[in-house]
Amino acid sequence: MVKIGKTDLGEFPLLLAPMEDVSDPPFRAVCKQQGCDLMYTEFISVEGLIRDAAKSIQKLDIYDDERPIGIQIFGAEIESMSLAAERVEAANPELLDINFGCPVKKVVCKMAGAGILQDIPKMIKLTEKVIKSTSLPVTVKTRLGWDENTLNIEEVAERLQDIGIKALSIHGRTRKQMYKGEADWTLIAKVKENPRINIPIFGNGDIDSPQKAKEYRDKYGVDGIMIGRGAIGYPWIFREIKHYFATGEILDPPTIEERVEVARTHFMKSIEWKGEKTGIAEMRRHYTNYFRDLPGVKEFRARLVSGTESAQINDILDELKEHYQDVLMFD
Repeated sequence: MVKIGKTDLGEFPLLLAPMEDVSDPPFRAVCKQQGCDLMYTEFISVEGLIRDAAKSIQKLDIYDDERPIGIQIFGAEIESMSLAAERVEAANPELLDINFGCPVKKVVCKMAGAGILQDIPKMIKLTEKVIKSTSLPVTVKTRLGWDENTLNIEEVAERLQDIGIKALSIHGRTRKQMYKGEADWTLIAKVKENPRINIPIFGNGDIDSPQKAKEYRDKYGVDGIMIGRGAIGYPWIFREIKHYFATGEILDPPTIEERVEVARTHFMKSIEWKGEKTGIAEMRRHYTNYFRDLPGVKEFRARLVSGTESAQINDILDELKEHYQDVLMFD
């Protein structure tokens, strides 16, 4: 049984990775419905939090039906991290996660995210300060190292555990790799196999099918799997993996009706959370993923993206569903 603090996550949890502009409450809601065991907010700038920036404060929004959930923060200044930890605790998540893995230049250049992989002693100091600033369990998400010459995740894992983190998620690439090439899980396995390590170790990177999830679970021995890009537009990946683990069978893919109704749920929750104008605008990036591979879907997608009222969007979704039920039935 995997536990973080007092939170029981079951035998082999599936986690939704924190993704900027993706893992907001509307998206988390549909992932939870499909069986995700633990989710995280988008990463939140500690500088924004302590200055009460509206965008940062809004990212603290969590809902009871999402639990268990972690709030993820990033930053490079020790005092800012400490103050932000207090703000996070007031939002009452199950855990606080620190992002030491984001490879994006605008984050890294401030020595935040994966930037701190260039200064491991500072990473340890920052983490220790956060742990001392909150009663929440503190976890970390990071990468294998800064580049191929600094693959120091085994040492980093020991040092982070020694100061008190309660779980570690590892993306199987260096910062230099960004998201290119294939994720290397062999070093993740070495961390898990280290007899000194007793906290849960979650693997992350390239999991996009039930077969791969089972292969990596069995081959690398991790305590759970974190899924990011594989869930975008396809929250069903969580239920498919769980079904495959339990039965060895591949579930049929979601029907067109399921695809439309989950997209609609995502859309309506987006409006509820951010208001009609912003909710409609922010949902536009998701239609391509929900309806990819449908023959001739470009016209529907263009209409969804140009729609400006919720009733209009719902009508287009109804039309899309009816059209593809007929097309796919006779395909």
